[in-house]
Amino acid sequence: MASTTVINSALPPSLTADRLQVLAGHVTASGEETVTAYAPYTGAQITKLPVSSQSDVATAFMDARIAQQAWADTPIRERAAIMLRFHDLVLRRQAEVLDLIQLENGKTRRDAFLEVLDIGLTARYYARTAAKLLSSKRRRGAFPVLTRTAELRHPKGVVAIVSPWNYPLSLAAGDTIPALLAGNAVVQKPDTQTALTALWAHDLMRTAGLPEGLWQIVIGSGSKIGGTLMNNADYVMFTGSTSSGRRIASEAGKRLIGSSLELGGKNAMLVLADADIDRAAGGAVDACFPSSGQLCVSVERLYVHEDVYGQFVAKFTEKTGRLRIGAGYDFNYDVGSLTNPAQLETVSAHVQDAVEKGAVVLAGGRARPDLGPLFFEPTALTGVTPDMKLHREETFGPVVSIYPVSSDDEAVALANDTSYGLNASVWSRSASHSQAIAARLHAGTVNINEAFAAAWGSVDAPMGGMGDSGLGRRHGSEGLLKYTEPQTIARQRLIGFTPPRGVPYPVWAKTMTTALKVMKGARVK
Repeated sequence: MASTTVINSALPPSLTADRLQVLAGHVTASGEETVTAYAPYTGAQITKLPVSSQSDVATAFMDARIAQQAWADTPIRERAAIMLRFHDLVLRRQAEVLDLIQLENGKTRRDAFLEVLDIGLTARYYARTAAKLLSSKRRRGAFPVLTRTAELRHPKGVVAIVSPWNYPLSLAAGDTIPALLAGNAVVQKPDTQTALTALWAHDLMRTAGLPEGLWQIVIGSGSKIGGTLMNNADYVMFTGSTSSGRRIASEAGKRLIGSSLELGGKNAMLVLADADIDRAAGGAVDACFPSSGQLCVSVERLYVHEDVYGQFVAKFTEKTGRLRIGAGYDFNYDVGSLTNPAQLETVSAHVQDAVEKGAVVLAGGRARPDLGPLFFEPTALTGVTPDMKLHREETFGPVVSIYPVSSDDEAVALANDTSYGLNASVWSRSASHSQAIAARLHAGTVNINEAFAAAWGSVDAPMGGMGDSGLGRRHGSEGLLKYTEPQTIARQRLIGFTPPRGVPYPVWAKTMTTALKVMKGARVK
């Protein structure tokens, strides 16, 4: 294992230079090349991480395949027990990972804690349900009694997981848990900016009892090691931009392997005429600005019925203006920093473009270098038109556009007027009405009187996008079974699908035709 050098001595309370060296030592890397990670709060260097070569990635897959053979034969209840121990360790040692997430990502401690909560829910859910989901299932045979059919589930083999920087614990460990429980090994490439958080989860998983070699972590740019990752994987789980997702889906298709992709979004929130406006305004703040808007399911478009538009805008603007923005390893701030200079550049460019073309800033609208190099105020705009970048493009920052609408039909039409389809939110006092509106929205998840956490936290239900927001689902049964190959085994008894010896084919065909009619009449499925 390669070594690392900790540069920044101003580490948060629970972290030490020695601890970061231990974590970086889990990277599969054999050379001397390193990459530097920076703290978004201050711009200071955190550490130098070892970089994996193409040869290192190939070695990671080779070692993972060896480990996976024994792991696939490990009883599912033993696998689940490891995940439950991991669950306990994450909760017990959360102070360390909260500090680490904030150090690498720049989000508030409140937003970092949601990642801990998410992993607790995910680990417990799959540990409790995996045995049933993976068990052999009796399926209805071709002919009652005569055909006995079973469905088996086999692991894919070695799963490649490419996880992003915006939710470094949730999207690193959260996708790894079901992949491992399904009997696979994992080779993961976390984003370099937040690789230490993924390595922390890896370290705790080993402490929980995960066998050596099953979860390999490599670090490097996609342009250098992405090809080797794709060429060796049996399945790919990717979270990131739509453009990168298209390339990965194309490469997976060439190799005829499966992929699951959670990509971009331009998510809409609908405030109907009968909504509780104070609650909706507070909900909109929660929907638009978590993790400084760097969340795939956060809201970037607000469609508000004209009857309540003025009241809503006043309350929303007032609540946005009260948000506390700053850096601190405690729970005292509402909004933290953006994570990297590219995000600050995009956010600034989108807001500047909109203002120059006539949009009105109701709140925020500017960077805050006095707080840190990557801070940007929570921003709300009106008067946004189709010729402005942030009208359709994903900003992925603390910026939201507000639009008045004259009817629910108009709100639905505008919300659906996007190539994306990840998440949406509907606010109304009427359960039946809001449910009907939600069903008309082109989005993989829709939350009623909530921003996104209700659907995301319902880990028994599928989560994913439509259109340019991706393929496949995480969570629920599909979130585990996608990492398996289904196999059907059918045993035929007595007569088969050809005439018994000595029976003329016309007689047999007539007999089978009669049997099919009888089964239909008896309502046999």
